[in-house]
This record gives sequence, structure tokens and C-alpha cells, in this order.
Amino acid sequence: MTVIKIAVIPGDGIGKEVMQEALKVLNCLQEQDSSLQIETTIFPWSSDYYVQHGCMMPDHALETLQAYDAILFGAIGDARVPDDVTVWELIMPIRKQFQQYVNFRPIKSLPGITSPLARGNDIDFVIFRENAEGEYSDSGGRLYQQQPQEMTIQNTIMTRIGIEKIVQAACDYAKQHGKTKLTSATKSNAIIHSMKFWDEHTRKTVAESAPALQLESIYIDALVAYFVERPQDFEVVVASNLFGDILSDLGSAIVGGLGLSPSANLNPEKDFPSMFEPVHGSAPDIAGKGIANPIAQIWSLALLLGHQGRTDLEQLIVNAITTVLQQGLVKTADIGGQATTEQMGDAICQEIINRTITAGGV
Repeated sequence: MTVIKIAVIPGDGIGKEVMQEALKVLNCLQEQDSSLQIETTIFPWSSDYYVQHGCMMPDHALETLQAYDAILFGAIGDARVPDDVTVWELIMPIRKQFQQYVNFRPIKSLPGITSPLARGNDIDFVIFRENAEGEYSDSGGRLYQQQPQEMTIQNTIMTRIGIEKIVQAACDYAKQHGKTKLTSATKSNAIIHSMKFWDEHTRKTVAESAPALQLESIYIDALVAYFVERPQDFEVVVASNLFGDILSDLGSAIVGGLGLSPSANLNPEKDFPSMFEPVHGSAPDIAGKGIANPIAQIWSLALLLGHQGRTDLEQLIVNAITTVLQQGLVKTADIGGQATTEQMGDAICQEIINRTITAGGV
């Protein structure tokens, strides 16, 4: 039997707490399915590690991670360490070195969850965010520091191949899942170089690889409004790094909050390991209280298993989450309940066991 090797990085704050529940779900799945062979290795790379060692991860970290099939990531962020350090010395090197150019985020209405932005319960779309270049670049710098003429330049880097690859991934998903429309986030009326380039190669890629797909390009300022006004209209959204980041958090808020939202940083070719993480951050205001919602982390685990070919287990986890929320007996504070992080994890595990018994096995 093939062994799936997972590198686990719990990180900071509630990342450590919700990761415990994801690993609990993983253990539950292995108890129900003897064919599921998974080895996990926990790496302590975090702000604590930075305080002790002066770096977010050791020099050989990427070489170490490359030996794994996938990475399960918790959250990062701590008041003791500047945010740009935690991001650019941990998350960004992994995403960029491992060519995780697809950031995949499902936006889906869940039963028993209300949101002030949601209109109806039929929201179900996905966002493909370009994840390796674009606006999130370390190209640039400052001149004339502490002088009246002080200035800064921050470069957006878009390549033809980078745009083509993310749009192709979105097209492939649309065709595989019977979608008919692709929405592209743009701002080419004002950002006349990079976003016009984005538009041109988006149109070209769709025309060549998915001509039956309806392509609509919408300016980002209008698109955020449409997300709120008519989220049911979207099927697959493709966006640059910055636009996709903003849209993803808004999409999560529409369906109930960041605690429910998973994401996947994918290298579709599987030349390198992909990384799976909840959309939320380390939430230092509630860290250590045992009240964080573990659903986003557990759902991220589901995406990981699906990417490894176990779509049956992915669907089992998602169905278990859906049933627990539909029953409404166990809810964490962020979704209107009083359950602890551990209680939510236990409820999902129990539903997995119930479904396995009913089905006669995984």
C-alpha cells in the first residue's frame, strides 16, 4: 500500500489548536480504513522558533519538505515577530520554491450557518488565485530614506506563462465539474500595463483551451460589490495574487466566516508537494482559549486527501462537517454556539464513524 507522507506545520496561535483536531480526524479515518497509510511529521517552525533561532525555519527546511507528498499548515502570526518576516520567511518561500501557483478556495453555503451578507443558501463557487507572482513580489525598494524626497517602488510581476497556467487550471476545473462560466478579476482600465496583459492572456488561454466556456472580465471594484449582491451567479473565478486574496476573504465572509474556509496551495503537476491551510490567521485574541473553529483546518485536510487521490475521503469529511452543522448541536462561538474546539473535532469524528458504519466501511 502506498504511504502518504504529510509534513505538519501547526505554526502560531490557534493554528496549534485547530491542527490537533485535524490530526484527530486523520487518526479517525485511519482507524476506519486500514488501507489508508499516512505518516505525519510535525515541524515546530513558527514565531516561537524565530524567537529562539532568529529564523522562521532552518536553512535545509525546503529540502526537507520536498521529501513529503503534502504539507498541512496551520496559521502564522505573532506580535513578537513582524508580519512581513513570518510571511516572507515561511509561507512565501514554500509557495514560490514549490511552484504552488494555484491557490484554490471553495466558497460554499453550509447548512445551519447564517451570514449578514448571504442571500439564500445556494452559493457554490471556487476561486483560483494566482499564487506565485503578481503583486506579491519582493521586487522593489526604497530610496532617500529619512529625506524629503524619500520614495519607494513596489513592482508587480506578471509573466505570460504564469497567467496561462492559472487560467488553464481554472478552465480545467470548470470543464471537469460541468461549469459554464469563468469570471476574471481585472482593473485594466486603470492599471494599463499588468492588468491589460492579464486580460489578453486570459482571453487567449480560454479561447484555446475552453472555447465553450463563457468568459466575463469584471473590474475588481465592481466584482466585490457583485460578490455581496449576487454571489449565486458565480461558478469559477480567476484572479491575480492580490485580487484573489481579497476576494477569497470576502467570499468566506459571505458564507459565514473565515473559520469555515479551507484553501489549497497547489502544484498541479505534483513535481513538488502542495500545501493545505485554513484561510484564517493565527487569531491571537482567542489563542489558548480552546474556542477556535477547527472546520477550516479539517476541510483543508479533506482537500489534501482529495489531491492525493482519495476523493472518497475528501467527500466523507465534507459530508460529516455538513451534517454536524445541519444538526446544529455543536457550534463554536464564531458561528453562534458555545462548543469548544475539541468538541467540534469530536463531533466531526463521530459523524465520520457513523457514516462509515452505515456504509459498511470507507
